[in-house]
Amino acid sequence: MQDHSKDEIINLSRESAAKLFGPGDSNLRYICRKLDVKAVYRDGRLNFSGSRSAVEKAKAVIVRLEHELKASGSLSDHSIDAALSFPKKHDETLELSVPGRAGQIIPKTSGQEEYLRAIKNSELVFCIGPAGTGKTFLAVASAVAALTDGEVDRIIISRPAVEAGEKLGFLPGDLQQKIDPYLKPVYDALDDTLSPARVRRSLDNRIIEVAPLAYMRGRTLNNAFVILDEAQNTTITQLKMFLTRLGYSSRAVITGDITQIDLKPPSSSGLVVIRKILSGIEGITFTYLDQKDVVRHPLVQSIILAFERDESEEVH
Repeated sequence: MQDHSKDEIINLSRESAAKLFGPGDSNLRYICRKLDVKAVYRDGRLNFSGSRSAVEKAKAVIVRLEHELKASGSLSDHSIDAALSFPKKHDETLELSVPGRAGQIIPKTSGQEEYLRAIKNSELVFCIGPAGTGKTFLAVASAVAALTDGEVDRIIISRPAVEAGEKLGFLPGDLQQKIDPYLKPVYDALDDTLSPARVRRSLDNRIIEVAPLAYMRGRTLNNAFVILDEAQNTTITQLKMFLTRLGYSSRAVITGDITQIDLKPPSSSGLVVIRKILSGIEGITFTYLDQKDVVRHPLVQSIILAFERDESEEVH
């Protein structure tokens, strides 16, 4: 089918245009190069010209980026690539407002949109995907938003204490000092969504608890937003123990990357087994992210794809 040429005009204020286009119009030039369109901005109007499909996609990218600007006040390093890969306008009901510097959080990819929708609508959500897809960050942001809105009384975040090539016993300090560096990604997400000072107060008041998985045994977690991170490193027994901690008015998100299992053998990972056991139960949702949902450096997508190709060749 022939793709006829088309012009598309978008009304855009000078202030928005300056932020959207970037220094020396670098963002706009990048979008035009990627989509093979031409752009002219004059008197508050941005005109795209090129093939119909490319121009329509360019408009969708600008509309999405403009909305992200209004929501969060700035564009992150990966915003342009994310908009190019997911140009349609996101579901605004999935936006998260948090009191930390992250401010307004919106899904950057279709996979992230599905993940946030699952968290919103299900009491227990499993999210499985590679590094850099926002599994932990979006879970923590959802927990902080729920706490801020009064939907839960506390946040509990846990990780299995399985070392990736290091032994905790050789690290200096007492048990908590040994564990804290291992939990650093969780603290980073909390600092971005709640602010470091408020995180410290919440930890002191036990409104937020960050602890190894072993600390969950024997507890009942009521009125809480519970997160289990790095769940690929749990056995099925540990995962069952964690899941049966849930009490009244609680929600849980379990995240993991089944391509980075540190257990020996990898087949002992509970996250691999649990999918068959809990599939089809009402109130439980499994979501899957892949390399298209990576929101880190663009090279991370290429690295994940390279490893997947290598593993596929080894199988065959």
